Amino acid sequence: MPTLQKPANAESLSADDILNLFLEYLLEIGVELYDHQEEAILEIFEGKNVILNTPTGSGKSMVALAMHFKGLCQGRKSYYTVPIKALANEKFLSLCKVFGPDNVGMITGDATVNPKAPVICCTAEILANVALREGGKAHVDDVIMDEFHYYSDLDRGWAWQAPLLTLPQSRFLLMSATIGDTQFFQDEIEQLTQAEVALVQSDQRPVPLEFDYSETVLQEKVVELVEANKAPVYLVHFTQRSCAESAQNLMSSNVCTKEEKKEIAEALKDANFRSPYGKEVSKLLRHGIGIHHAGLLPKYRILVEKLTQRGLLKVICGTDTLGVGVNVPIRSVLFTQLCKFDGSGTKILTVRDFKQIAGRAGRRGFDDVGYVVAQAPEHVIENIRAEEKAAASTKKRKVVKKKPPERGFVSWNEATFRKLIDAAPEPLVSRFITRHNILLNVLSREGEDGCGELKRIIESCHENDNRKAKLKKQSFALFRGLVQGGVLEIIPPAERTSLTKVKLHVDMQEDFTMNQALGLYLIDSIPLLDREAPDYSLNVLSLVEAILENPNMVLMAQENKLKRELINELKEDGVSYDDRMEQLEEVEWPKPGKDFIYNTFNDFIAKHPWVDAENIRPKSIAREMYENYQNFEDYIKEYGLERSEAVLLRHLSEVYKVLDQTVPPASFTEELDEAKEFLEEILRGVDSSLLDEWELLKNPERVVEESAASHPAKKQPYTRRKKEFQRALRHSAFSLVKELAHDRLSQLIEMIEPADEDGELWTVARLDPLMDEYFDQHDMMRLDPEARNAKHFYLDTESQPGKYLVEQVIVDGQGNNDWLIKLSVDLAKSDAEERPVVQLRSFGPIVG
Repeated sequence: MPTLQKPANAESLSADDILNLFLEYLLEIGVELYDHQEEAILEIFEGKNVILNTPTGSGKSMVALAMHFKGLCQGRKSYYTVPIKALANEKFLSLCKVFGPDNVGMITGDATVNPKAPVICCTAEILANVALREGGKAHVDDVIMDEFHYYSDLDRGWAWQAPLLTLPQSRFLLMSATIGDTQFFQDEIEQLTQAEVALVQSDQRPVPLEFDYSETVLQEKVVELVEANKAPVYLVHFTQRSCAESAQNLMSSNVCTKEEKKEIAEALKDANFRSPYGKEVSKLLRHGIGIHHAGLLPKYRILVEKLTQRGLLKVICGTDTLGVGVNVPIRSVLFTQLCKFDGSGTKILTVRDFKQIAGRAGRRGFDDVGYVVAQAPEHVIENIRAEEKAAASTKKRKVVKKKPPERGFVSWNEATFRKLIDAAPEPLVSRFITRHNILLNVLSREGEDGCGELKRIIESCHENDNRKAKLKKQSFALFRGLVQGGVLEIIPPAERTSLTKVKLHVDMQEDFTMNQALGLYLIDSIPLLDREAPDYSLNVLSLVEAILENPNMVLMAQENKLKRELINELKEDGVSYDDRMEQLEEVEWPKPGKDFIYNTFNDFIAKHPWVDAENIRPKSIAREMYENYQNFEDYIKEYGLERSEAVLLRHLSEVYKVLDQTVPPASFTEELDEAKEFLEEILRGVDSSLLDEWELLKNPERVVEESAASHPAKKQPYTRRKKEFQRALRHSAFSLVKELAHDRLSQLIEMIEPADEDGELWTVARLDPLMDEYFDQHDMMRLDPEARNAKHFYLDTESQPGKYLVEQVIVDGQGNNDWLIKLSVDLAKSDAEERPVVQLRSFGPIVG
């Protein structure tokens, strides 16, 4: 795509001149505007605020692009806000390609890239913090709020409201397909900015929708849609389990021709399915069935998206989050049910949720019509089938009707479906709140009466009078706590040199969030650990994991495993049922060092009372893996997490990022470096997507430039990438020790070349006597961090041309350390296979 550059004479151009430049750009890229796009862009160039309420897929992003370009040419700074970090990342990359990386920045809770750029992509909370902290003085000229219906989000809606209360200098573009009645927002924004608000509204979809209520069995309905040329079909589920089960059930149906399957196989020729769940994903894809949910590794989700964009997949079984920020061409959306658990109970879908999901059907440039299908409840379909079968039978028999599920279910029918189609989205509801960091942001304003401003914000927020009264009381209680905790100090009237009435004893970061506060706790607490203790690196990992969100699926699996082990022990000991149940209630997932963590966090809260005490969450996942030297596959299989691989990978990625970004370099020891490299090796080996994204955030210009290059540089041979290769080599050598320690000799043989240097084959029968000899002399092979220390690994890069020689010392319980593994590494084969290809030379005692 051609770039959209700010012209050299931009300062001398009128708004009409800039508009003409933008329209010329659209002609160059072959885009023809819809009427509502053209109307919205014209209103923006007249300096108005705009509320854009048009269906999904109707080109709202192009209107946002026009606002960015206008601001760029006029020396203004524009913010593009989204609900989740992943969308901020995606939008950031997209805008870098259009405007160039120098003109685009990004701020999320994870990373800050080029924050002084004239175009900023950020999560809604980031802009809210800026708005509360700087108000009318903030360098925020244009605000684009995508997915504005998040204004009603129970936990995060305050962030979408805050800029509408505090940025009178800004021009706003609010965008949503389901914003509902807009009059209230028109009045509020006009009153705030003293500028006209234009409503651009259209119900006309670029691709119209057809609706169908199905009483056919799900599997049959999917085949019917595929045969009617209505694929790709997106099956909407509301749990990852049901998503996986539907995909598996569809394997018995033939949704692709032989030729189509061959084309899929060709497209998957170089795909990486190395993970415990990879075999299942590969099998589904080769059958023309995709699966897409948050528990799936990113590389698999990306693969599903790319194959769908190429028209190779006929069915995608996904959760209701599919398509949020992802451009996947879907022709048919099939709701497997019309109720879902909303966090407090199971309820019929809101009109907004239904329309947001249904709006994914039919995409411009792909389809003339989009199809939306809702399945009747499963028990209803089965009862209809049973009645039809009974009516067709010559024998009279009573039909025993199947009952609906007792839990997690609310019944629906075709009338429910039609109501969701025809009803207007629910009115957006204000979710404004007060909490410590909101107070701190407002009260930190320099030269202003922060107390008076806080009062004004509460009085002008979109809550009713009763709610405002409660917010005032809550704010006073929070304020009093901050003063008593020493975070705030009231300036005596005689000492005031400006309107400021209070001063802060903490420095507020530019992208201050609660996560930043927890990072501060981590930095404060690491020096309290004993750096010389053998478990120092493990304790640092525990502190890092404690400040991160809980990956509940992993923690529940840990807890369930401990419960199973305990109940087996109690049964063997003859403990009564009631006593067993009582003891099971006390079981929790592993929390090593929890007393230290809770005590230090309580001390931290005493100094920083704005931090939520519930935010500290001790756990041991990365620590457990590193301590036991478990690879990703082992850990997944041990806890049965095959369908939730991405949950584990995401957590390991977050641990790695905190080690990389937050832990001070001075806190690192050789063992902690080992732990970081251990995590990096896992992330790169399983799915480098998250790590690549992290590297991208730290150096976006390089990646953008490389992606734009027509002839990228040839990739350096694997063994010439010294750091990466030698790290992988150390991992391979110690993995062999691990297999020996667990007496998994068959697995060890699979990891090495078949024979030694003399051509003699390695077999279990050959290794067994050596193992017996070792354990006659030693009690164990240690696998702890000390055993993995770099001092036990020796690398000779010069003795033999084309080969590296490796010696890995085996650390035993007595500390003799008098046995080792000798390896040779074939460099040419390693380059060809992009992995260390090792040959076992010998396993035995150190001689001499």
